[in-house]
Amino acid sequence: MVGPGKSGDDGAVDPIGAVDVLLGRAMERSLAAHHRYRLRRLGRLHALEPSRDGSPWCREPPAPRDGCSIEVLIDGAQVMSAIAEAIRGARRSVRIAGWHVAPHFALERGEPPTVLRELLAERVAQGVDVRVLLWAGAPFRVFTPARADVRADARELARGTGVRVAIDDRERLLHCHHEKLVVVDEHMAFVGGVDLTDLGGDRWDTARHPARGRRGWHDAGSRLRGPIVADVAEHFDLRWTELTAEQLPVVTVPERAGDTTIQLLRTVPERVYDRMPDGAFGILEGYMRALRSARELVYLESQFFWLPEIVDLLCEKLREPPSERFRIVIVLPSKANNGEEDTRGMLAHLGDADRGRGRFLATTIDAMTGSTVDQLYVHAKIGIVDDRWLTIGSANLNAHSFFNDSEVNVQVNDGALARGTRLRLWSEHLGLPEDDIAGDPTEVVDRIWIPIARRESERRRSGERREHRLRELMPSSRKIERLLGPMDAIVVDA
Repeated sequence: MVGPGKSGDDGAVDPIGAVDVLLGRAMERSLAAHHRYRLRRLGRLHALEPSRDGSPWCREPPAPRDGCSIEVLIDGAQVMSAIAEAIRGARRSVRIAGWHVAPHFALERGEPPTVLRELLAERVAQGVDVRVLLWAGAPFRVFTPARADVRADARELARGTGVRVAIDDRERLLHCHHEKLVVVDEHMAFVGGVDLTDLGGDRWDTARHPARGRRGWHDAGSRLRGPIVADVAEHFDLRWTELTAEQLPVVTVPERAGDTTIQLLRTVPERVYDRMPDGAFGILEGYMRALRSARELVYLESQFFWLPEIVDLLCEKLREPPSERFRIVIVLPSKANNGEEDTRGMLAHLGDADRGRGRFLATTIDAMTGSTVDQLYVHAKIGIVDDRWLTIGSANLNAHSFFNDSEVNVQVNDGALARGTRLRLWSEHLGLPEDDIAGDPTEVVDRIWIPIARRESERRRSGERREHRLRELMPSSRKIERLLGPMDAIVVDA
């Protein structure tokens, strides 16, 4: 393998390559040092360096809730149908928070379609208190949604409907409120990655992801019942009260609804809300605890993958594997944001750490119908470790989601749920029945994932007819190229 800064077999130093390496490492070290400084100043360094107490749960509040239930919902059609059903059955209240909410977005695609604005208006007419909390939008029109457009959406949601709308402009510069929440009657909540909008792409898609002549969409969410719903509602109410000064009634904690323990994880930057002056960094802590403890399998889906702290931890695992069976599989979009391949540089770090041993695979998926192939956008935010730990929510694997945007995830330590969710996702991506991939995960990665992904990547490069939606996602070759994604993500990632 050619070393950093070397040009080839003669060992000659490549000046551009040498500068390339130095710039890349300097930027990564600088960002990590800044994150560490912020957390230390806030007294929250435990989020980055959790105590080795053997607990899977985060020190960051709120504490885990017993007696809950969770259903993982995969892809927009399933998520939106469940949300529409819950809102349709609301008797007292509906709370919605999102990065963007389109008033005329169709949650269900029958005839007639279920249009969000009309559905909410119907519930208000039946005496239901409906509140929608929107991010104020980007202050510069070069990014979306623009603030003027969000104000127009807010007016349209409220016009003649009785829906109450608040706009949240309390964000860090060039960052956003990225969480996606729905709470119904304080007894059911939805936490996930699905925005109720078609801005940037139609979130409604099925697990089959057919080629539609436009970009497909892969996403995921969760339906929660039991005491955990109170934590979701209280987080919404905190933001609502900060913006409107309206004092809301104390949230009633629902009765037990199952046997699962669930913890709400959040990112809230410091100095954004008066009631949370030091912010919250539970999502960072949750991932650091889980990934540090990984022994055999790390499976991740994310829209972005650029966070030095996470990449460094995974590189350490690859350089010194905790077991011979250790594997990392990551599913990402082929082109995030505005076409820039934001995450490719960090994939190169992991590839270097793996040293060709086949323990690491980065992939993407396409929409397909026969031989017709369309781009499919991976927007899901899921982490699974060793078939025992699962997180799902709005947080991507980047600095924005772990330090600067507001985000909400949930985490569980439930072997059956983690494994069952992995099998559902793998069945979708591999196009195989769950029974065919239910064996040893390491063996499935080596025997099925890697051959398919590499074969289809080669077919795409050579212009041959594609046979499968899965393909390997290749890293960039130079660190200067690796910086392009992170630099782009610093500015526009949301």
